[in-house]
Amino acid sequence: MKSSFLIFFSIVLLVYTVINFYIFRRTYSALDGTGIYRSVFLYSFMLLVLSYPLGRIGEQISRNILTESLVIVGSFYLAIMVYAFLMILAIDILKLGNYFFHFFPSFMTQNPQKTSHWTVLAGLILILFTVGAGYINTLYLRINPVTIEIPKSANGIKELKAVVVSDIHLGTVIRSGRLLKIVEKINGLEPDIVFLPGDIVDEDVASVAEQNMSAILKNLTTRYGVFAVSGNHEYFAGMEEAVSYMQEGNITVLQDSVVKVQDAFYVAGRKDLMAERLADGRKTLEEILSEVDKSFPVILMDHQPYHLEITERNGVDLQLSGHTHHGQLFPFNLITGMIYELSWGYLKRGETHYYVSCGVGTWGPPIRTNSVPEIVLITLRFTGKNKDLYNNRKTL
Repeated sequence: MKSSFLIFFSIVLLVYTVINFYIFRRTYSALDGTGIYRSVFLYSFMLLVLSYPLGRIGEQISRNILTESLVIVGSFYLAIMVYAFLMILAIDILKLGNYFFHFFPSFMTQNPQKTSHWTVLAGLILILFTVGAGYINTLYLRINPVTIEIPKSANGIKELKAVVVSDIHLGTVIRSGRLLKIVEKINGLEPDIVFLPGDIVDEDVASVAEQNMSAILKNLTTRYGVFAVSGNHEYFAGMEEAVSYMQEGNITVLQDSVVKVQDAFYVAGRKDLMAERLADGRKTLEEILSEVDKSFPVILMDHQPYHLEITERNGVDLQLSGHTHHGQLFPFNLITGMIYELSWGYLKRGETHYYVSCGVGTWGPPIRTNSVPEIVLITLRFTGKNKDLYNNRKTL
C-alpha cells in the first residue's frame, strides 16, 4: 500500500514540477525589461509553488496556523497554475501558427517586448478574474431537486425524501464553518434519509477532529438515519480512522454491506475502488446483494461511477455516486465526460436509475468553474403493489 502511494505521489510531484517550470520559464522570459516587477514575480512565484507541498509536509510534523495558511494559499495557486498553463500553452500555439502563417497584426509584432509585457498583464487579470469567480461560485450551495419513480412496494412508504451530499472533503480547506452551513441546509429540507456517497473527509482526519466536526455531523436530523460509504480520500486519510470518525458523528458507514431500513427498502454500500488497487479486498455486487429480497426497493451507494451496467444487471433500483466533481475546473469536465458514462446528473439504464453528484465541496482549489456545489434532493416515489414485480422484470 505504501509503495503504491509513493509511486502515485511521485508522479504527481513530477507533473507539478514540469508544469511550473514551463510557466516560470515562459513568464520570466516575457517579463524581460520590467525591472523590479520581474523580481517580484520570481519571489512570489517561488512562494506560491512551494506553499502547498510545504504546507502538507508541515502538517505531518505540527499542525498550526502557518501550515494551514500554506495549504490554503497553495490550494488557490493550484487553480491559478491550471489556467496559467493553459493560457501560456494557447499563446505558444498561436505564436507557432503565426510563425508559419503570419496572422498577428503589425502592432503586436513591431514591439515584441512591449507586447509580451501587456500579454502577461492581461493574462494575469483574466486568470485572477476566473479564479475569483470560481471561488465565489463555491460559496453558494444549490439544491438540485430530482423526482424518481420506482415501481416497487416499500411496506407502506409511498414517498421518501432523500438528500444526497457527496465529496465534502472536510479538512484544512473545507472547514467547520462550511460544514455548519451544509448541515443547516440539509436540515432545512427535512429529509427522511441522508446519503453521503464518499469523500466525506479529505486527506487528514486530524484536521477534522481538531475542528470537532463529528459534533456538527450529529446535528443532522432525519427520520431513518444518515448512511455513507468510503471514497478514495478516506483511504488517503486512513480508512480505519476516517470510518471511526464518521461513526462518531452518528453516520452508518456501509463497507460492502447492506441494511434493510424500516423493513421497507434496502441501502447497500460498496467499498471504494481503491480497495481493489490497494489489495484491501472488495466484494462483488453479486456477493453484497446475495441475501437481498429485490422485490423491495434497493438503493446502492458506490463512490466512483464505473461500470454502470453491473448495477443494472443486479437489479438495483437507484445508484448514488460522486467522485467526478464534473472536473471541477474547466476544461477538466471534458475529460470526465470521456472517462465516465455519467459525469454529473441523472441517467436511467433499463429499470435502474443513477445519479452522479458533482459534490458539495472541492478538492485542492476551493474553486468551481464548470459546476456548482450541490445538495441533491431526491423524491423517491414507490408505486408498486406486489412482490412479483422483480421476478417479472427478470424474465423480460
